[in-house]
Amino acid sequence: MHFDFDVWMAFGSFLVAIVVGLTGMGGGALMTPMLMTFFGVPAITAISSDLVASAVMKPIGSFVHLRRGTVNLKLVGWLCVGSIPSAFCGVLIVTRVLPDGQSTQHFLEKAMGVALLIAAAGLIFRMYQAIRDKAQDRSKDERVTAEPGSPASQAPPELKVKPLPTVLTGVVGGVIVGITSVGSGSLIIVALLALYPMLKANQLVGTDLFQAVPLVIAAALGHILFGDFQLSVTAALLVGSIPGVYIGARISSRAPGQLIRRALAVVLLASALKLFGVPTVILAWTLLALIVVAVLSWVLLRNRARDTETADTGA
Repeated sequence: MHFDFDVWMAFGSFLVAIVVGLTGMGGGALMTPMLMTFFGVPAITAISSDLVASAVMKPIGSFVHLRRGTVNLKLVGWLCVGSIPSAFCGVLIVTRVLPDGQSTQHFLEKAMGVALLIAAAGLIFRMYQAIRDKAQDRSKDERVTAEPGSPASQAPPELKVKPLPTVLTGVVGGVIVGITSVGSGSLIIVALLALYPMLKANQLVGTDLFQAVPLVIAAALGHILFGDFQLSVTAALLVGSIPGVYIGARISSRAPGQLIRRALAVVLLASALKLFGVPTVILAWTLLALIVVAVLSWVLLRNRARDTETADTGA
């Protein structure tokens, strides 16, 4: 059997895996578009090979977080109730329901673009909430997002788990992962941010990485049986991603990841627009405009908070 190993593909997967370990996001959201855009791998092959690689990569990062106490096992259990069977169903949809050929390739690219846009929008909304918290100098009890800079060694807070929304999050995330390979981190972690906003950043990352293990394994098994898994692509991804995710997880479990999360939102948005065929020049100007809007929004919120504080003091 002919076997080609791509060194540059392995290096690319190493960089992406560091992001995965740091943030819990970006596995399918960055790895699959990278394979399609830079290495010309067909969509179904990229999805199948990436999921099989993720099934090996994610346990490494997740168990680092488990050992450091940044995993909420109750949340993991409820998410898996929905995500494991739905992930396998997603694989059956893309491999048995959709027709073969260029139309399916086109559909998968657009579906992946939509998934990335949703993930980026969720991250941007969460960052907007964090900016408001910081700009208005909200107290610990008033904040809608976790306090930045919290040590990873601090025990996770007791959560009142919301079973139905959590299971539904797993169901939706599982189907999307099975079809596009996107969502085990980027979409589900955004849903967790909305459902449980006071979880600290490293606890969100740890919980999301750990729940993604059985989810990705279920999807990977489906793609091995029914998809277009290629050993040469998966081997290159594994060579780069195993050390990368370990390094990223070690850093993430000890430090906050606000800056990395902001950069990831930009990368997710850029990947989505690229999959929709947006020209590079327009893409660059769009990203620049969004960064400018973000900075101006922070300044506006900060000034408004100061004006309110001054008025309250004067009164």
